[in-house]
Amino acid sequence: MLYTGITRARELLIIIGDSRTLGYMIKNVDSKRRNTGLKYKLCHSTL
Repeated sequence: MLYTGITRARELLIIIGDSRTLGYMIKNVDSKRRNTGLKYKLCHSTL
């Protein structure tokens, strides 16, 4: 869900929620290994 929301944003993305939960979602790679570039996009964006 997080990936879909971020990749579909065109001009502006506002994420509302608990920062600990967001951190968990970013770090959660247990289910599958995906090469989406999401971590890079989040780390290099202005949140």
